[in-house]
Amino acid sequence: MSLELLHLCDSLFPIGGFAYSDGLETATSTGRIADAGSLRAWLEAALDDTIGRMEGPAVWLGWRAFQEDDFDTLMRLDEEMTALRPAASARRSSRAMGLRLLTTWRALHPAPRVERIAGLAKRGAIGPVLPVAFAAVCAGSGVARRASVEAFAYTRLAATVSAAMRLMPIGQTDAHLLLSRALERVPVVVDRLATRGDRAPESFTPQMDVAAMTQQYLHSRLFRS
Repeated sequence: MSLELLHLCDSLFPIGGFAYSDGLETATSTGRIADAGSLRAWLEAALDDTIGRMEGPAVWLGWRAFQEDDFDTLMRLDEEMTALRPAASARRSSRAMGLRLLTTWRALHPAPRVERIAGLAKRGAIGPVLPVAFAAVCAGSGVARRASVEAFAYTRLAATVSAAMRLMPIGQTDAHLLLSRALERVPVVVDRLATRGDRAPESFTPQMDVAAMTQQYLHSRLFRS
């Protein structure tokens, strides 16, 4: 794994991911997620469905599009990923994190293709949503396609566990045990999404979507979404 990828995946990298729980705050406040067992089920759904069927395929397809300078495909993929998110807060958060990622990486590692996608973002032609931005910076930095998806999966699962540690009574050891078990399954999930070929991302996570949509109505919140 390259040092650039380690830097990109570090929680220190300033994309603001700490501000979002992807609906987990609603789930914990209503008691749906209350212990290690229910958190494990949430992580499994996030890995199998959100990452395995939507965000992971977007990174997979976006990586190739960026490698081939196919910015039309990147823009269509960005639009599709935005449309697949029913919660307005989730759409805003993905674009905010994606743009912050792209802007920061552009300052650290300027390159012509990164400048081009940054120009599209400035004109409003692309968000970019987080999976598309992640794919672009990985492809532009020479990170392999599969490693890019696996790294993205790590960042999303780790962020979820980090949010859980703030929202529910779970210790660091138990939380990281759950993260470790989820990470063991990442290669299998990536194998599965790689066999999808050019199929577009898809989404069907109704409970997680409802949690994300209703989080804005909580009396008090730690997270923006």
